[in-house]
Amino acid sequence: MLTEDELIRYDRQIMIFGKEGQEKLKKAKVAVVGVGGLGSPIAIYLTAVGIGKIILIDSQVPELSNLNRQVLHWEPDLGKRYKVESAKEKLEKLNSTIKIIPIKEKLNKDNIEQILNDVDIVVDALDNFSTRYILNEFCVKKGIPLIHGAVEGYLGQITTIIPGETPCLRCIFPEKQDRGEKFPIVGTTAGAIGIMQANEVIKMITGHGELIKKKLLFVDFAHNDFQAIPIKRNKNCPVCGSR
Repeated sequence: MLTEDELIRYDRQIMIFGKEGQEKLKKAKVAVVGVGGLGSPIAIYLTAVGIGKIILIDSQVPELSNLNRQVLHWEPDLGKRYKVESAKEKLEKLNSTIKIIPIKEKLNKDNIEQILNDVDIVVDALDNFSTRYILNEFCVKKGIPLIHGAVEGYLGQITTIIPGETPCLRCIFPEKQDRGEKFPIVGTTAGAIGIMQANEVIKMITGHGELIKKKLLFVDFAHNDFQAIPIKRNKNCPVCGSR
């Protein structure tokens, strides 16, 4: 049941998806993999909207070069603690009614089962395809929806993967798309795509709104251009082809 304070806090969004939708958000458990440029706005808005449990997964410590886009990390955090710890402190001050679970590890094939086994939705806020492939394979195997997002410069992309219904990440990107350790990025691009990913989580949980599924949405913020490209499952995909 929603408390009196929660009814007041979430009043404006309850006008959209009702108390039942807000209860669903409160009961949900969502994992955000990566607490950087994408993960920061994702975590902020999932916290603000009232997701009951949020798992934050990241193994890094904030650096000065992160601060143009990773808005959950501030100058006092630099080099002193992990990103998940920095994020947890800020998010709990924003909304003390939810549970933030920090995981100071990098996801791999050995630990992913233990970390993500009982989550409802996973959000891909990563910056490399090696880990994305591991994440994608696990989500397909477990039937867990995966919200993919990626950014570079003024460019962004997003899609929602629902195992058994939509193409998986390996269908869309059969080969790794990594750009190296350092690539250009404007902070506002990461902020905008991250908010769109958070929106996908909200829509999926509440059932209100149309998901970005079976298509890859490309956004060029430099030229204000949005293109939705239809995507199909690859029957020979080594990850989801047999589902």
